[in-house]
Amino acid sequence: MRVVVLGVGNVLEEDDGIGIYASAYLSANYTLSDHVQIINGGVEGINLLNLFLENDHIIILDTINLEDDAGSIYNIPSYELSGYGLNSGGAHEVGVMQCLDMIELMGHPLPESNVIGIVPKSITFHMGLSIELEERFSSYINTVINYLKTCDIEVVENETQQTLLEIIDTFKYPSHL
Repeated sequence: MRVVVLGVGNVLEEDDGIGIYASAYLSANYTLSDHVQIINGGVEGINLLNLFLENDHIIILDTINLEDDAGSIYNIPSYELSGYGLNSGGAHEVGVMQCLDMIELMGHPLPESNVIGIVPKSITFHMGLSIELEERFSSYINTVINYLKTCDIEVVENETQQTLLEIIDTFKYPSHL
């Protein structure tokens, strides 16, 4: 079984970047089973279609716009979100959900997929996370890790660890520029 943990979002829009930060945090701090790949999907949206076609299980990390308190965490099968889009309707959310619709229209079997989403406090032009989501980040990561374990995916904490703020700084100050 090929499994992908897919972080989506836009790090330039505050809380919208949490899926990207979470995928980077998992990559930096944990080693997962060999059949699991962690991917930063950014705002690629529909361009991720092949990812959905070539893998058996996709776990999408993103914000989710539901009427609930900021920082509330949900694990929802993707088929339950069909037609709703995630977040506030940005290009990556619509595209990710459209990937599933297109696969179905093409007659291919749908991969198992779900969204581990967190309700944002603020989606505005700012790098980093709101205080509310910073405070809930470890709970969000623990939700992802616990879900991975229920899928019989081995999750081992690495010896060296990076903090959330160090992860965010890698996006603010990329070393390759």
